[in-house]
Amino acid sequence: MNNSIAVLIPAFNADETAAELLHRVRLAVGDGLLVVVDDGSMDRTSEIARDNGAVVLRHERNRGKGAALQTGFDFLKKRAGIEFVLTMDSDLQHLPEDIPKFLLVQSTTNADIVIGWRQRTGTRMPVHRRISNGMTSALVGLRTGRKIKDSQCGFRFFRRSVIERIRLESTGYEAETEFLLKAARLGLTIEFASVETVYGAEKSYMTHWATTVNFIKVLFRNYP
Repeated sequence: MNNSIAVLIPAFNADETAAELLHRVRLAVGDGLLVVVDDGSMDRTSEIARDNGAVVLRHERNRGKGAALQTGFDFLKKRAGIEFVLTMDSDLQHLPEDIPKFLLVQSTTNADIVIGWRQRTGTRMPVHRRISNGMTSALVGLRTGRKIKDSQCGFRFFRRSVIERIRLESTGYEAETEFLLKAARLGLTIEFASVETVYGAEKSYMTHWATTVNFIKVLFRNYP
């Protein structure tokens, strides 16, 4: 792959997975730009990311996933030569080996945005996540008038022009829903790439009640 692709990874206390993740991402994207936004980590996340060839942007305090993504978007908008951006989580629930699937879907459909689609049934996805994912995907689909297979997956690939047109206002996990709502409102094309469903002993910093409340607020907000 060429250096027109940037991989953006928001990270919080990810020193246990950062080195392996970045090594595997590098194998998948070749000389693409790797950017890690350290969202106020209290461990060696920034140091490990730099040692593994990533550009590191750091928040001095934890501000949330949406804020970390927007920091990365603002940085990438100023970088010449970037044509596509891929976002993924830092905990190895998104497999770097799935990255070529996004490129294939984009190249065959010419979509503005390609979102990872995780199978829910017959996988290790916890029951409460299956229910949450199914419900939120259906609600976002109703709100946008689109078929949304997986609204919560942060494994996404899109044109640079998308982040030039969309600015996230939400600072938490609900920002991924905001992103979809704004993309649909702008008439951007959205496709899906089937990716592996990975759940293990990874740490989760998601507070389910607060995340649900924020999701509902975003879902019914009228964006200009």
